[in-house]
Amino acid sequence: MSIRPFQLAVSTEQLDDLHRRLRALRLPDTLAADSWDDGTDAVFLQRLLEHWSNRFDWRSQERRINRMPQFLAEIDGQTIHFVHQRGVGPKPLPLIITHGWPGSFLEMERLLPLLTDPAKYGGDAADAFDVVVPSLPGYGCSPAPTRAGISSKQVAGLWASLMGELGYDRFGAQGGDIGAGVSMWLARNHGPHLIGAHLNYIPGSFRPSLEGEQSALSEDEQGFLARSAQFAAIEGAYATLHSTKPQTLAFALADSPAGLAAWIVEKFHAWVDHSGDLEHVVPFDTLLSDIALYWFSGSIQATLRLYKENRQNPLIFEAGERVETPLGVAVFPKEIPMPPRSWVERVFNVQRWEHMPRGGHFAALEQPDILAEEIREFFRPLRR
Repeated sequence: MSIRPFQLAVSTEQLDDLHRRLRALRLPDTLAADSWDDGTDAVFLQRLLEHWSNRFDWRSQERRINRMPQFLAEIDGQTIHFVHQRGVGPKPLPLIITHGWPGSFLEMERLLPLLTDPAKYGGDAADAFDVVVPSLPGYGCSPAPTRAGISSKQVAGLWASLMGELGYDRFGAQGGDIGAGVSMWLARNHGPHLIGAHLNYIPGSFRPSLEGEQSALSEDEQGFLARSAQFAAIEGAYATLHSTKPQTLAFALADSPAGLAAWIVEKFHAWVDHSGDLEHVVPFDTLLSDIALYWFSGSIQATLRLYKENRQNPLIFEAGERVETPLGVAVFPKEIPMPPRSWVERVFNVQRWEHMPRGGHFAALEQPDILAEEIREFFRPLRR
């Protein structure tokens, strides 16, 4: 495996092409311009696109991003981009953190220093981590897979190989959204290498064996399944499309920055913990850095297709199957449907299950201080 330093460098031609498209955009008619009921709010999107076209400075964002220590690794024929920040402390614990969709490694930018140098932020140096933040294949700076069959299960294998190559025989894992699924696959298939796994989401594809007995479900578990079904019916069209016909949508999103922004920002508006003002929690420049990363990557199809791969490789467990790797879960109040602890304990060795005071689906981006402290608390007893 070869590992080499990396710096993000978008070409002038790419920037010029983006601005031409933003100047020539054509927006659809709408019955209610200032409403999210039918999807992305047209007024909000116009403000976001105007900011992107006239005030957003990609070069400034690029310089900031490049202050993070970034690398590329070749693993089993797949190029993987990752950030590797070493900890400041007596014995930093190796930790790999995985993002999801429509996020990127940029979600972890404010979380990184809190984990790698806790003493600098009022914490204990003994809680320091060596943090690795890879970009999922096809996301951001990791090129798209050149073959089918790369689901979260296979990504977990890539991550285990990456950590081994970095010299970490045993390490912790953390993640939300798709990253939670990757972390659960790490615990399931690479348990001897895993100290523990911490999640801020439980993927909807996770299913313990119920041995055919519906009566075995608790009232809380039945409520979770009902909420999940309601979410799928009202909010889940995006996931159904991603997991069945991702190529069709990719034609539109790869050609239109406005369409890409509308598709992504709807999920930030729906899943971030805010009181009606998304910008107060996630500023336009932060939103646009993430959206621009998707645009410049040129591999939107791969990010959508991962849903299809995961549908074909679901996180379903057989009767009696157990995963003994210690698991911790942080439940944020504005998260999309989460199961009760008993649902996860049917399979996993849950050692910590904590409810957070605020925050939503993008926990590292929204509440990095809260998430960092929770990660420290979970791994503290496991360091021994």
